[in-house]
Amino acid sequence: MAEVSLRGVRKSFGPVDVIKGIDLDVAHGEFCVFVGPSGCGKSTLLRLIAGLEDITEGTLDIGGANMTRVPPANRGIAMVFQSYALYPHMTVRDNISFGLRMVDTPKPVITARVAEAARLLQLETYLDRKPSQLSGGQRQRVAIGRAIVREPEVFLFDEPLSNLDAALRSQTRVELLNLHQTLGATMIYVTHDQVEAMTMADKIVVLQAGQIEQVGSPLELYERPRNLFVAGFIGSPRMNTIPGRIATVIDGAARLELPGGAITHVQLNGTRLAPGPVLLGVRPEHIMVDDPGTSGEGLAGTVTLAEHLGAETILHIEMAHGPVLVARADGRAPQRIGQPVTLTLDPRFCHLFDPAGPALMNAPG
Repeated sequence: MAEVSLRGVRKSFGPVDVIKGIDLDVAHGEFCVFVGPSGCGKSTLLRLIAGLEDITEGTLDIGGANMTRVPPANRGIAMVFQSYALYPHMTVRDNISFGLRMVDTPKPVITARVAEAARLLQLETYLDRKPSQLSGGQRQRVAIGRAIVREPEVFLFDEPLSNLDAALRSQTRVELLNLHQTLGATMIYVTHDQVEAMTMADKIVVLQAGQIEQVGSPLELYERPRNLFVAGFIGSPRMNTIPGRIATVIDGAARLELPGGAITHVQLNGTRLAPGPVLLGVRPEHIMVDDPGTSGEGLAGTVTLAEHLGAETILHIEMAHGPVLVARADGRAPQRIGQPVTLTLDPRFCHLFDPAGPALMNAPG
């Protein structure tokens, strides 16, 4: 079993604390994604698991064995970096088998493992080519193949798709998911791209400033963010937040006063809240855009930008009083820049946050 367990893990570079006490369990066979903004510590945490950086404090177990001070080569892991790091003078076959040859693996074993890796990654016809004769996606597959032949207990990926163009990223993402299903291996993957995180992960770990903000499935983080940071980071476009005030709470429903005197009502779903300031959170797909005066509880605004993406249109709407909101509309949405509109928030999918950050109530979904 290749579960990974971190307890109280800290990493300091001199007086600077980069990882500030991480407790995390990654189950055997799980695809776990570390996500967060640049500088949050996600790559450093991956390097601590790999053994490329020393843990300042805390413990790391892999497969039930303490690996805190074990050298990287003996941890049963393989790492794929953002840079392909292929030897340009070697063929694909030799690049994939290089690590095995360095530890004197028998030739029949090398041949069998390289053949299997090439089959899994659809590289069979490229084994005698040099890296310069491959596309970016093919080179990344060679780097992954070099990891596969080591038959590691845990795969570690450090932003492996960031050098690829958009179409190739999407294709390689699918290939990685298929590979995970085929191998059933434990995989830990670092990215700053929350779309990658949402589409690939069994479990997402959201990091900020060296600490875990929330751990959960993609849907759990999307529907039940623990705080404003997670709510804003998970989802594209990000969740809208509108400053408001709970005026009254009657029969389990809060009457919210929004900028400009607009009123909306939100079911609290059993949550007990007192009158006072809040931030109302709503996803772009839960905002309905209509002509002015269509809704009695609507928010008045003006379209400032329309992003036509084919199947959908992303509308940026400046409220008459308050922030710019982003709404997801149909691809044939008729609204144009400069057009006044009325926005209606779907009360079934509204979230409430304390202005300091913590979630007070999540939508029931």
